[in-house]
Amino acid sequence: MGKTVQVIPHITDEIKLHIKNGANGADVAIVEVGGTVGDIESLPFLEAIRQIGFEEGRENACFIHLTLLPFISTAGELKTKPTQHSVKELREIGIQPDILICRADRAIPDDERKKIALFTNVSPEAVISAVDSDSIYKIPSLLHQQMIDEIVCHKLNILAKPADLSSWDKITDALKHTKHHVDIAFVGKYVDLTESYKSLTEALIHAGIHTSSKIKIHYLDSEEIEKSGTKALADMDAILVPGGFGKRGTEGKIKAIQFARENKIPYLGICLGMQLAVVEFARHKAMLKNANSSEFDQDTQHQVIGLITEWKSSEGIIEKRDDSSDLGGTMRLGAQKCPIESGTLAHKIYGAEVNERHRHRYEVNNHYVDQLIKAGLVVSARTPFEQLCEIIELPQDQHPWFVGCQFHPEFTSNPRTGHPLFKAYIQAALKHKQSKGSAS
Repeated sequence: MGKTVQVIPHITDEIKLHIKNGANGADVAIVEVGGTVGDIESLPFLEAIRQIGFEEGRENACFIHLTLLPFISTAGELKTKPTQHSVKELREIGIQPDILICRADRAIPDDERKKIALFTNVSPEAVISAVDSDSIYKIPSLLHQQMIDEIVCHKLNILAKPADLSSWDKITDALKHTKHHVDIAFVGKYVDLTESYKSLTEALIHAGIHTSSKIKIHYLDSEEIEKSGTKALADMDAILVPGGFGKRGTEGKIKAIQFARENKIPYLGICLGMQLAVVEFARHKAMLKNANSSEFDQDTQHQVIGLITEWKSSEGIIEKRDDSSDLGGTMRLGAQKCPIESGTLAHKIYGAEVNERHRHRYEVNNHYVDQLIKAGLVVSARTPFEQLCEIIELPQDQHPWFVGCQFHPEFTSNPRTGHPLFKAYIQAALKHKQSKGSAS
């Protein structure tokens, strides 16, 4: 009590504690420190990993530094000075990199590699060229070819079997040799910053790998659809509305959902995309005039989406929230197991149970669920405690593939296995594309 909290040792000790707790039980912990060397924000973290390297012993720590080698077109050469200065900054705070991974738009010439090694005190074979690639999934093989894995194992005194990258080779081969092509309409409001949807777009690419399909994602601004209509959706093989927050662009998304429903185009709504599908269905099928979410319209007569005030977490803890609650602290977060109704499309995709991660505040209002079901909506999964809506769909005799989920399935997708929901979605898109071709 009464002591002054200092960056060193108090903050750095906490950083080290979190790293060690996270690595508990693992043979090797990979710790990434983001940001730029020299920025004040990253200094405590860099100091913490310097201390870990000192405390654990240099044979138990390997420092890998990612740098940029810009190509100056007017000079016609790669510039190594940014890398030299970056390493200089690291060495000034006591970190000597063991390996440099140098990002560039072309291979590093041998003379430049030797120059970097000389001025950074890194062995030439540990100066790794990371050339820009058209697919991130080609990077493991690229690094393996330069023996980065062997260099790391040698530094850490690890006797390891030769790396087997056959699974990565299959992935890159599947990306290169596709049999099909599908056009996906991705209707959102952050489409100028497509990195906002990175995990979701990668999940679509993963599904493409496992359906031998090249995925062409068309980013469509929901505000533009709100103003100009749904013409841009006419030639799409499937439509997707992702998660999001705030009112802006929601009416454009609802128009896109209505277009998908009425024209029997495969539709996937994630989080907000599911909630807006419920709003659209309530307005146009259940005849609940001006139905909306209380997130966007507090005065609407039919709040089919609302803020749940109390729910039980996966740990069995009762959590509460209201309109004035902290936005981040009152989300339903993490994975939650839910049973799935047999005979539904969701059951075909997932089986008897779904266990996916959540990140949202608003839910389908249970007061309207029976009314929506009577109008034809299928609720195929609900939470076991509160009976909150997890998955909705349309009857398969009325629409070939229309699914909305409250959770975020993209968080559990990976390129090696894909994800069942996204694979089923792309298969539905392929089927729809084939039906268009046969009709014409």
